[in-house]
Amino acid sequence: MKPKPNKTVFERFFHSQTSGSVVLLLATITAVVWANSPWSSLYHTLSHLDIGTYFHGKQYHLTLDHWVKDGLMAIFFFVVGLEIKREILIGELSSVKKAMLPVMAAFGGAVIPALIYFSFNPSGPAASGWGVPMATDIAFALGLLALFGKRVPINLKVFLTALAIVDDLMAVLVIALFYTDQIIITALIAATFLLALLALIVRNNIHRPVCTFLLISGVWLCVFLSGIHATIAGVLLAMIVPVKATIEPKEFFNTLKRHKAWLKESKISRQSMVADKQQRQAIQEIYLAAERMIPAGIRLEEHLHPIQAFLILPIFALFAAGVTVDSNTLAAFPSTVSLGIIAGLLIGKQVGIVGFSFLVIKSGLTELPARVSWGQIWGVSLLGGIGFTMSIFISELAFTDDAMIADAKIAIFIASILAGICGYLVLQRSLPKK
Repeated sequence: MKPKPNKTVFERFFHSQTSGSVVLLLATITAVVWANSPWSSLYHTLSHLDIGTYFHGKQYHLTLDHWVKDGLMAIFFFVVGLEIKREILIGELSSVKKAMLPVMAAFGGAVIPALIYFSFNPSGPAASGWGVPMATDIAFALGLLALFGKRVPINLKVFLTALAIVDDLMAVLVIALFYTDQIIITALIAATFLLALLALIVRNNIHRPVCTFLLISGVWLCVFLSGIHATIAGVLLAMIVPVKATIEPKEFFNTLKRHKAWLKESKISRQSMVADKQQRQAIQEIYLAAERMIPAGIRLEEHLHPIQAFLILPIFALFAAGVTVDSNTLAAFPSTVSLGIIAGLLIGKQVGIVGFSFLVIKSGLTELPARVSWGQIWGVSLLGGIGFTMSIFISELAFTDDAMIADAKIAIFIASILAGICGYLVLQRSLPKK
């Protein structure tokens, strides 16, 4: 008889994408209201608060805003990296046939918005923002889909999740390849060396928490100093974490069987194991075998997901979404930047996701998932236009002018809200009533 998981309301809340998107939305509203309130100076002072240390006569510091974007967001990208690796090795991207539809849909949903944006901004400083409308916010997209409950076919949830994960992978590549000003090779070599050492520790199941922490911090610091955005360190670290059991079930059961019989014969008790070193070693070997059966990547993903959803992303939104809307901002809106972003997210995502899905299915390379209709694919393509978190993140890498960043963020807000409303209405009509 299988044990039934007894989740509390709090646990269900933590693991709900809907709840995560609600918290993210509240943080965003707080940021916008705060940045336009009489206390706006406090908001900007806090964002630019210097945090750092002195060492050997030199000062090492970053503003609080940068600690969030370069530090905390590295954890977010670590979880993204774990999701990508899991889906590629054992999930919906583990075979060509399973991966073909979401990969092509995500590719179309990234390329077409970028081309639309580029048609509005073919040159000048604004041209670098082509990566902004490529992104999809997985938390908001899945959160809105979750509002329909059991009406949503499981295959549609799988399709949107896989699409969003591929979208995240492309966003990571875009940040690493196109939003890096210069690369310092020595720092990159040092990061590679430390990453190799860490991979060796992980592969050989060496439990040295302090050493592991120092290596992880070293990888992040070297990537930060290399010129590549520090959040990429999170993805690189995720690639060395196993998402499958590191021992075969047969080996686990042999270990369990061998020690179980011996421990029973030795008449183990809570008192005897304190003095008997052999008994403690046997228990330790059972514990280590059980630990190796549970993939570290899956365990970390489960532990870090609530931290990412309810702490990291809301803090990022609190410091990144605070756009001051005044006469100067509104005077420049809409510009070619904002029009390119809105058109890219609202129109480009639909054309790219639906169009490429149609082409790959009609070519015979894959097929439409069971119980999923084209109307539902259209609704999901609209949800893909909710760029938000990743779009805001890329906009701050793409532009250096504050007015241009503010213009881009307003456009992301408008496009994401419209995409969410339109996607909800389309899915309301296309999903089964029961």
